Amino acid sequence: MKSAILVVIFLLICGAGALYAFTFTRNNAAFRQVGMLVQLPQQKAKAVQTPELQKKLFEQNQLDKIHVPAGFRLDVFAQVPDARSLAVSPTGVVFVSNKAQGNVYAVIDDNKDGFADRVLVVADKLKVPNGVALKNGDLFIATINQILKISDIENNLENPPKPAIVFDGYPKDAFHGWKFIAFGPDGKLYVPVGAPCNNCTKEENVYSSITRLDVDTKQMDVIAHGIRNSVGFAWHPDTKQLWFTDNGRDEMGDDQPTDELNILSQDGLNFGFPFCHQGDIQDTSITPNKPCSDFVPPVQKLSPHAAALGMRFYTGTMFPAEYAKQIFIAEHGSWNRKTPIGYRVMLVKAGADGKTTSYEPFADGWLQPDGKVLGRPVDVAVWTDGSLLISDDKAGLVYRVSYQP
Repeated sequence: MKSAILVVIFLLICGAGALYAFTFTRNNAAFRQVGMLVQLPQQKAKAVQTPELQKKLFEQNQLDKIHVPAGFRLDVFAQVPDARSLAVSPTGVVFVSNKAQGNVYAVIDDNKDGFADRVLVVADKLKVPNGVALKNGDLFIATINQILKISDIENNLENPPKPAIVFDGYPKDAFHGWKFIAFGPDGKLYVPVGAPCNNCTKEENVYSSITRLDVDTKQMDVIAHGIRNSVGFAWHPDTKQLWFTDNGRDEMGDDQPTDELNILSQDGLNFGFPFCHQGDIQDTSITPNKPCSDFVPPVQKLSPHAAALGMRFYTGTMFPAEYAKQIFIAEHGSWNRKTPIGYRVMLVKAGADGKTTSYEPFADGWLQPDGKVLGRPVDVAVWTDGSLLISDDKAGLVYRVSYQP
């Protein structure tokens, strides 16, 4: 009798464990996407990646259909669910945000062979964490209305502390509320605040802007206006001027306005939104009307509705000399254009004088001729060996583009 009772108890425990595992697998989207991601209660998630997985992911995602220039090759670097913004540490650890599921990941290539060996969750249950940036060994994360910090992150990858709130004074609007962030040459954190609408004016000074935050004193200043929604920027390696992408408004047709590439040459500039789009289209639906001559035009018109997001100057040494200090831009892809556009990484060639000479595809093929979408690039970053990393939130991957003549 006693033995029978013990058997029943054992079966009940096993059944409960199986039910927990089934429920966790079914409800945890990260588990479904990564496949090898395992998360136990009170333990951060970890994924172990293998060369076999790399080959499988390449084939599953039809990456043979992605075109890059001769001499370049595109490979899978890591599998990361909903991979968004990228930040690379001096040691090569890549921090990747995941705004859909509220996680931030650390991607680690232990043997530096160009394919990540480990993917760790270093923060979870956050409110739309999109921006990630590094300063003095600390990881900063931007949510909808807060800037968070995990101190000494690389020495705490396996057991990171809970993120501390650095600043919580940004608006709580979800519309264009996710934020790209980066530290400038001045050591300050730059944080955009998008318009909480498609096209509107707001009394609050902070909307449609780029702000500068001193993470030590908590002083926040608005330094530029007239920016509908910037989700990518970087500083020119020579001039240290801020270049940024901006997404044009919707509902003006398939071919206008274009997205923009702009330069903030000094504080206080206004780039036109919502009164002027792409530098030369006055918006008569906004009153009072203001002419485009009142505002700073873009240095380069990008594609209309292509959703130009992350951008970086190429500062590595792996690529040919012609790519030095040139601009890579991730175009996420249109969502409501009759003929889809974007879904690619573009190359803008420009000089330190702010004049652009070309705007052309560097990596494309995620949008197939039949309209099928294989992926959606979000951000780009130069890795420590000079290769280019590209995040893709549709495929749940980070790619690595290398060059070998």
